[in-house]
Amino acid sequence: MAVAGVTAFGCPLASVRRPPRPRRPTTPRASGSVEIRVCTNRTCARQGGREVLAALEGLAPPRVDVASCGCLGRCGAGPNIAATVSGSAAVFGHVGTAARAAQLLEHLLGGSGFDAAAALAALAAREKAEAALEKGDSAAAEDLLTEAIGMNACGGLHLLYRSRSNARLSMGNITGALADAEEATKIAPKFPQVTLALYIEFIVLFMLAHLK
Repeated sequence: MAVAGVTAFGCPLASVRRPPRPRRPTTPRASGSVEIRVCTNRTCARQGGREVLAALEGLAPPRVDVASCGCLGRCGAGPNIAATVSGSAAVFGHVGTAARAAQLLEHLLGGSGFDAAAALAALAAREKAEAALEKGDSAAAEDLLTEAIGMNACGGLHLLYRSRSNARLSMGNITGALADAEEATKIAPKFPQVTLALYIEFIVLFMLAHLK
């Protein structure tokens, strides 16, 4: 399957097949490990490589290992991305937007493993929520994140819970904040620092409250 606007170089990902799209997204079922490396070298960086890396980190399910890398060749056709699924590898060029990054994930994981539209909508909601939180509107941030969690996007779900835990913490909802942090670590076990940070903040808030 071709990804609109994206150029595939080298060997195709022959082991990846796209089954019919389900009514609702489910947990990714692509067999084996999935690795994505985004070139952030000079040329690709100028073409948006770092922004695409950030988008993929927010879109990808926890089982997908996303990281930056050096030059992949094909300079001028970037941002370039190297992807490996179950031992099959390929390099994709012109992945210059979050939408194309989401389409590439859908291609790599299959329709049963990733819904690009739902993931993009959830990412947009999280970005709006974090902007609201920076402005001090914690209630609006919590509402946006709750809505995003309800979109059933399999990618970036742990980040949605992490952000909502921050919003709830700023509202003084310690129990809700810790519950969301624990949910984030269940979804993405590599995120233990979320819960640890919240426990530290809880202790600080508790001490401040008793010093008044």
